[in-house]
Amino acid sequence: MSDTLQSLRQCILDARHASERVRVAALLSELQLDAKVQAQTGEQAIKLVERVRGQATPNLLEAFLAEYGLSTDEGIAMMCLAEALLRVPDSPTIDALIEDKIVPGRWGQHLNHSSSSLVNASTWALMLTGRLLSSTQAHGIVDTLRNAVKRLGEPAVRVIIAEAMKELGRQFVLGRDIEEALERSSVSREKGYTCSYDMLGEAARCEADARRYHLAYSDAVSALAPGCSGNSVRDNPGISVKLSALHPRFEYAQRQRALDELLGRVAALAQLARSAGMGFNIDAEESERLDLTLDVIEVLLSDQALAGWDGFGVVVQAYSLSASAVIDWLHCLAERQGRRIMVRLVKGAYWDTEIKRAQVLGLNSYPVFTRKASTDVSYLACAQKLLGLRETLYPQFATHNAHTVAAVMALAGAPADSFEFQRLHGMGEALYREASEQGGYRCRIYAPVGAHKDLLAYLVRRLLENGANSSFVNQVMDHQISATEVARDPLGELRPVADCPAHPAIVLPRDLYAPARLNSVGWDLSDRSSVDNLKQQMGPFMRHNWDFAGTAYKDLSGATQTVCNPAWPTEVVGKVCQASPTDLPPAIASALAAAGPWAALQVRDRAQILIRAADLYERHAGELIAIAAREAGKTLADGVAEVREAVDFLRYYASEAAQSDFSQPRGIFACISPWNFPLAIFTGQVSAALVMGNSVIAKPAEQTPLMALRATALLQEAGLPEGVLQCLPGEGSTIGSGLVASDQVGGVCFTGSTDTALHIHRTLAAHGNAAAALIAETGGLNAMLVDSTALPEQAVRDIMVSAFQSAGQRCSALRVLYLQREIKNRVLDMLFGAMDELCLGDPLELTTDVGPLIDEEALNDIEGYCTEQAARGRVLKRLSVPGKGFFAPPTVLEVDGIEEVEREIFGPVLHVAAYRAQDLSQVVGAINQRGYGLTLGLHSRVDARVEQVIDQARVGNVYVNRNQIGAVVGSQPFGGEGLSGTGPKAGGPHYLARFAHRTAPALASPGIVGSIVSAAQINDWAATTDNAEQPLDLVQVDQFLESVAPLLPANVVQVVGAIAANP
Repeated sequence: MSDTLQSLRQCILDARHASERVRVAALLSELQLDAKVQAQTGEQAIKLVERVRGQATPNLLEAFLAEYGLSTDEGIAMMCLAEALLRVPDSPTIDALIEDKIVPGRWGQHLNHSSSSLVNASTWALMLTGRLLSSTQAHGIVDTLRNAVKRLGEPAVRVIIAEAMKELGRQFVLGRDIEEALERSSVSREKGYTCSYDMLGEAARCEADARRYHLAYSDAVSALAPGCSGNSVRDNPGISVKLSALHPRFEYAQRQRALDELLGRVAALAQLARSAGMGFNIDAEESERLDLTLDVIEVLLSDQALAGWDGFGVVVQAYSLSASAVIDWLHCLAERQGRRIMVRLVKGAYWDTEIKRAQVLGLNSYPVFTRKASTDVSYLACAQKLLGLRETLYPQFATHNAHTVAAVMALAGAPADSFEFQRLHGMGEALYREASEQGGYRCRIYAPVGAHKDLLAYLVRRLLENGANSSFVNQVMDHQISATEVARDPLGELRPVADCPAHPAIVLPRDLYAPARLNSVGWDLSDRSSVDNLKQQMGPFMRHNWDFAGTAYKDLSGATQTVCNPAWPTEVVGKVCQASPTDLPPAIASALAAAGPWAALQVRDRAQILIRAADLYERHAGELIAIAAREAGKTLADGVAEVREAVDFLRYYASEAAQSDFSQPRGIFACISPWNFPLAIFTGQVSAALVMGNSVIAKPAEQTPLMALRATALLQEAGLPEGVLQCLPGEGSTIGSGLVASDQVGGVCFTGSTDTALHIHRTLAAHGNAAAALIAETGGLNAMLVDSTALPEQAVRDIMVSAFQSAGQRCSALRVLYLQREIKNRVLDMLFGAMDELCLGDPLELTTDVGPLIDEEALNDIEGYCTEQAARGRVLKRLSVPGKGFFAPPTVLEVDGIEEVEREIFGPVLHVAAYRAQDLSQVVGAINQRGYGLTLGLHSRVDARVEQVIDQARVGNVYVNRNQIGAVVGSQPFGGEGLSGTGPKAGGPHYLARFAHRTAPALASPGIVGSIVSAAQINDWAATTDNAEQPLDLVQVDQFLESVAPLLPANVVQVVGAIAANP
């Protein structure tokens, strides 16, 4: 890459990370529109709107979007039907989906609103169908018709609705295959339009997907070739190609592999297109793929086999902060290659995804403009730039906005054939008919091709672009909005807010939780500069050896422990001096001495220490992520998430404590944390206990003491007084048991196995410490149910993450997958293909998806279990593993149901069972019967089923149409019930209450209330009686107390707890 091209690529990155204010200022500076052009544009735009409105009835799609936009429940219901119905194979689920979407709708309020008779007829049919399926009574003619239709039975309704959805699909999609699309496009071609065909489909999940898409593109080029009879590519049809559809790992983390395997495929398609004399456009995708997309474009345009060809095209998204810089780079590249590139300028189709992703990742800024006016002005600035570079770039303006069309016409001048307009199939015909008649401008139709079952993602993008209230397509159909308002100049909207152009409702990710607290800072591992920054911070610790066994730790009298890297077991990561039982008494004494002064501090002072600790965590993030990788085997993505969660715990609990009225600490808290979240859970436990005024003795997992000791050091650096927090690494059987057995401990916070939690519970009671609080979060046999309305690609993505991320070493990980039997084979085929794309290896490498298990003992347990299951013939899929390290292969086993899964297997092992739709309730019942209750996943488009599962399942967290691991602190409190935990949920508003006593008013007379024991005491007593094998359900009592505690004084809560526990 030349220095000039390299510097322009850096400009693209810089623009992506710039503030919105800086980019808007640059746009306003770049866009040079004199008063005459602005006036001409405004007048022309108003005329276009008026003429479009004055023409004949709009087409069905525009009429539909106007009547059933995203602002109506009915519109959303229709889209759900259109997206899901045609891929559902079984009649019971089809009937359930139709009833779910049609019955609740208020279709009558849309009747006769539309200017389209077909839309009105559809509304009438939907209204009748809704009444037919509803159990409520109708009257008069509707009742008569309802009964008449009812006699037809559900199969007739099924056919009617399915045909309606097919018709709606035909409005969005030109053809189910390229042959049908060519046949249907003949009418448009006769009107002078050319087409750019887009094969529907999203990112490939597996190699089979990529090959199928490649074949579809290749077949399309071959089918289009005979029609390429024009003298130039501009006169012939074209095709649009999505790079992520041609490779299952088209992402920055797999950059070299993707380039090696993808370039040949794309080059072959480009050469086919060149031979046919047609255009070949590389589609724009999410911003996270931009850098890699530009790599592909540069290599292809440097390919001598494509030299001299002007049919290569690129899509640029105007909503991107880097759009203008991308155009500069394309111009330089085209000029260097001595050729002309087609550039399709679009507003952008992934805006909501970009905003959400930046918020989820905790990025410093958004890669897109947050105001529509900014995007519109960006489009005009980019259009002006393209029109000034027509010697090297052939502009293709894709828009349905009358003001944008008028502005381009005013800016372009002559000749009219030096650029073209583009519109979507089914939309904008009236607008471009007017534009063509006025100036003879070329117009091309962007024509999606594909089966209706592949409609989802395209449909959602089109709706977000054109179904929103602010879109031109929506407003031009609404005659209550004046033509002047519809055709308003975005410059007039943007200039008054140029000093603060960010949308007021869209705060920066850092400020999502303001003013209560800051959001944690994240890293974008798809961004080159962000990855380089992370590597730089981690650099000093990639081979560092942490020494926690030196003279600074001479107070501990246990043996020296050597900590090794689970990915490279011979690599020593650090050394730790362990505690011995003789270290416990002085530690407890020190904690007791520190507890009083610490509790006497104001809550805000304790909270400030946590906030300072959060800042220190972020400052030392590179080191902490390196420890997570080298000590716990965490991938970089998991390490980043771990640090962010720990930081969020610190700031959230600091914020929550300031609002708490639980002012009596419990004294000493023992915090026993696990190895699978050695920083986040360790920090969450100790920070909650500390901020509520307790002193803490922390006992980290034996496998990960380095992280706990480094975190302890940072917390102490933040200002914790001596003795308030002590970390005692050591064996659970000695140090952990010794802490729990001490009558000086006022509470135990534990995360780990269910067996250990039950042992702690009984130990507290057996040693006369029944008043101590126990907060336990354990594991579970977590299930996911996927019915036939689910989108398989989405389900497979979430199954992969839920079952195999973190090598399955999460308490929330998916263990048992239930697939509705009609879709089982299809989903499993896709799942197995996606598994083949996983990369197992060193967690320090960005390319690694799955790291090692924590130690050899864990590996032996997994291997033994899988060997046993293989002997039973249950293994459906198993990957290979690296030669060194404690790596367990992601494995899929077939079972008949959760009843056959004897225990939690803490690793990348997924059990799969099939179920019938009508047996959903029994399946949930079987899951409940096992007694665990941590997480449950569900993929379904049927709201009634979702509600049914949520109501019936006895679990702490239900995840719908997403993966089932992870929970954002403060937004998604996390915890289980039954055998999976005591509650309250970590990261939630009730968590801190368990770390302190509520101040209670004094009673005039103690009476029976004053002598009653607490719920915890009764449960502890029950555990030591003859029913010790089946102790009372801690969750039912604790959750009930949790819900009523804020309303009652402590002594009344004790009475309620006693009655609940011992009726």
